[in-house]
Order: sequence, then structure tokens, then C-alpha cells
Amino acid sequence: MGSKNRKPIDFVIIWVDGNDPEWRAIKNQYDPKPVGEDDQEVRYRDWDNLQYWFRAVEKYTPWVRKIHFVTWGHLPSWLNVNHPKLNIVNHKDYIPEEYLPTFNSHTIELNLHRIKGLAEQFVYFNDDMFINKPMFPEDFFVDGKPCDTFAMDCIYFGKGSAGPYNGNDMTVINANFSKKRMFLKNFTKWFRLRYGIKYLYRTLVLMPWDWFPGFYYHHLPNSFLKSTYREIWKTEPEILDATCRCKIRSVTNVNQWLMKFWQLASGDFYPRTIKIGRCYHIKDKNVYKLLDSIRNSTDAMICVNDTDKTVNFDEKKKLVIDAFQERLPEKSSFEV
Repeated sequence: MGSKNRKPIDFVIIWVDGNDPEWRAIKNQYDPKPVGEDDQEVRYRDWDNLQYWFRAVEKYTPWVRKIHFVTWGHLPSWLNVNHPKLNIVNHKDYIPEEYLPTFNSHTIELNLHRIKGLAEQFVYFNDDMFINKPMFPEDFFVDGKPCDTFAMDCIYFGKGSAGPYNGNDMTVINANFSKKRMFLKNFTKWFRLRYGIKYLYRTLVLMPWDWFPGFYYHHLPNSFLKSTYREIWKTEPEILDATCRCKIRSVTNVNQWLMKFWQLASGDFYPRTIKIGRCYHIKDKNVYKLLDSIRNSTDAMICVNDTDKTVNFDEKKKLVIDAFQERLPEKSSFEV
């Protein structure tokens, strides 16, 4: 496959060991709803499948230059910390001191550009997002631009949703970009058949409004440029600083979607098919669709999304691990 992209691409993944008693004890000092006492436990319980993330990266994207593994300080016992492609990053290594300690994922994400040695082009993963089949640099960046799918959307503000953060992000976007001006500049990027009729229709229906109502968010790994982070920090320092000073998540926060939305609103992206991957919310029946995707590499990227509707957690966890083990049985060089 030919490539016009010659710049290095790094992967960044953030991970937390929610079972670490020291981490829990410190977090609970700042959190009015301590881990283990409400439904936020879902965000921290361990699916014990991180080793398959490394196996998949080694098998399906061997071209990645460096993996930056961001952690509070704990590490998996099986991790080969001396691997030449691995850069272990502690929060204190890159997050400004005035924001530490932090248990706010938004703070961790909004400062990623400060990681020492990080490439200009990088792909950001949550630890529930996996490469699921062979992929190429052009799936993430083309001509120095991050690949993404453009579709306008309405913001959902349901209980437990990301609506507040999404809304805060769009406040920043609309303060900095004219929808009409960006439409005239990027018309051919806004309307591409590769997005699919459903998403083209969403954008078309929302065109009459003078402002951006929101963007469709594919819950998958995101391609970013460090320069985008720097531009937003330079343009909106007060808003980002206010978020980073929150030790835990707050409805007043913006998040890393702001960087994604900024790239979409500015036109600083390369159009990519909506079919690049799929997020599977682990409920009773759709877990079997996820298992099929893992075993057959149906999707190029997947998200194994834990939710408060995930019942019989231990059973679902075993099913997912068994599927990964069937597909990726051999240890990677990232494992001891």
C-alpha cells in the first residue's frame, strides 16, 4: 500500500489499576463518591485483557514508532518495561505540578502533548480500545492530517452521559469557528459518501442552524496532532486550566473530544470511512457480536465498553478473554 505519510506515528494509552489500594485510598480523599461505593466502579474494574492490546499492536501495526504507556505509577506485573518501543510515563512526568495529584481523566488527556519525546502525529487509546486487524499508517494520518469521520449531531444529556463535557466542548468550538465560513472552506470534507447515508443525512438536517450543534463521536482511538493541543492551550488557556484543576471529573469540564472537534471544525483532518471500527457496549446479547468481531477480525478497531448495564461481569470478562486468547494466543515481546 503506497504512502505519502513519512512522519513517525506514536500510540498513547492511559491505564489505571483500579484494584491498587494505595491509588484508591488517595483518590477517595478527593472524591465525594469513593470507588466501590457507586456505579463509577464500572470505570475502574479490571477486564484483565491489556496484554492483548500489546499483542494486537505488535501483530497488526508493527510500524508504530513508540508506545507511550501513561500510568499513575502502578504497572502490570507481566509488562516488559525494557522494551525499546515502550515509554512508561508517570503522571508527574508530563502533567504540570499544579494539577497533581489528579484522578480526572480529562486532565490526563488534555496534557498528552507534553509527554517528552511524543511524535507530532499520535493515536490516543483508552485501555478498552483495541486494534483488531492489520492496519496501516494511512488509516490514521494522510499528508500529515489526522483521519476522521465528519458528521454533525445533537448532544445527548441523559443521566451518566458525556453530554455536559460535549456541550462545554461545543461552546469553545462555536466561540472560535464560524460554521458558515468553515462550510464554504471544507464543503468536500463535510459531505463524503464514505461517511454513509445515515451520517450525511444528520449533517444535512443540521445545516440550517448558524452554529455547530455538535459532532458525531465514534468511541474509538483518535488521531491527534501535538500542534492542535498547543493551539487550543494557547487560544483557551483559562478553560483548560479550570478543567485541569479539578481533581476528579466535573460537569464544568471540557475533555479530549475538544481536540477532535477542533480538528473537525477547522477542516484539519482527512476524511475516513465510518466503518473503520465499532464500539461494543457490553450488555447481555451484543457481547456475542463483540466475540465474533474479535475471533474473525470483523472490525479494524473495537472498543470493549463496560457500562452499568453490564450484568454478570465475571462471565462476560471470561468470554472476552477467551476470544482474545483464541485470536492472539502468543505472547508479544512486550510481555516478560
